Amino acid sequence: MRHEKGRTVLRILSRPGRKGALAAVALGGCLALTACGTMQLGAAAVVGNQRITTSTLATQVSGLNRYFHTHTVQLAFPASQAPQQVLAWLIRFRVRDQMAVLQHINVTNSDVQRAITAITAEERQSGSSANLTAVAAANGLPPDLVNPDLGRYEAIQTALITKLGGTSSSSTADQQRIGNEFNRDQCLAAKSLHIRVSPQFGRLDYSQLALVAAADTLSAPEPGASPSPSPSTTPRFTPPC
Repeated sequence: MRHEKGRTVLRILSRPGRKGALAAVALGGCLALTACGTMQLGAAAVVGNQRITTSTLATQVSGLNRYFHTHTVQLAFPASQAPQQVLAWLIRFRVRDQMAVLQHINVTNSDVQRAITAITAEERQSGSSANLTAVAAANGLPPDLVNPDLGRYEAIQTALITKLGGTSSSSTADQQRIGNEFNRDQCLAAKSLHIRVSPQFGRLDYSQLALVAAADTLSAPEPGASPSPSPSTTPRFTPPC
């Protein structure tokens, strides 16, 4: 987490070899798959009462793969893990929407577009020569989910930080308090959704909102791809809140 121009920027995306500027939060927990109950037929995951279907996931992965093949993109993960990367993003978006519901936050289309503009500006300020779509794709986010999905994701974060009292003049202590409260709100939102993931895609680590494969089934890095970074925290498979 870092604080920039009064905004609490919680990062999950990174370009190969360095941190990126796309903002996000990854907090919460997932029930162990053996305790999550029977998966619905055709579901890659169930988040609350909504399915993320395997057909939806396949469509998004296909779009991501097409982008890989038509643009020069250095992946931040092995290409064979694209389904897990995409599914994790689809879950993150639903968790963020649940935060908005629980915290009574509404964002408009204008808010979403302002968020996209802000993320793009941060990427440029960080020295990136790639466009936002390329940076997102390198981190497993399909091109057609950048706008509006990523924009809404960021706009909700900005609105909640403001609601928690974040301002350009917030002290370090206040920024830490806001970050802790934000993390707890996200954990509670994720917990309330009773997320279940099909075992074929791994387990959901709530410390990163990422899908983690069993140790003996991790794929070796694809030739030419950057290896996945080592986890910065121990995986959490149950909600810590």
